Amino acid sequence: MDTELASMLGAASRAARVRMGLTQADVAERIGMASEVYGRLERGHMLPSVQNLRRLCMVLNVPPHELLGLGEGFTAPPPVKEKAAAKNREEDTPEMRRLMRNLRKLTAVQLKLMNLIASAMQHKKK
Repeated sequence: MDTELASMLGAASRAARVRMGLTQADVAERIGMASEVYGRLERGHMLPSVQNLRRLCMVLNVPPHELLGLGEGFTAPPPVKEKAAAKNREEDTPEMRRLMRNLRKLTAVQLKLMNLIASAMQHKKK
């Protein structure tokens, strides 16, 4: 592994992620990678596969030359066409995104129970 390249790519990924207001878990979820693995990538301890590098460029809206430390002769990949739900996820707070990730892991029965709890909390507030 090229440690200099891994460090450069990790630092550029972190900077782009922070600019977008995303957490490591947000980016990892969007590129289909475990959060722990993405954290290692940002720390410069690993290099992504070509497929994950492409996904990373699209999610962070960063041209590959910026992540790879190359000159300005390259162009960014076209922006990913997102559904309205995906666009709304970007506008959510980190706490909301964390909650949504946890909710996606629940069974149908657990989700129904969480919905009842949330409804009861809203009625109590009024």
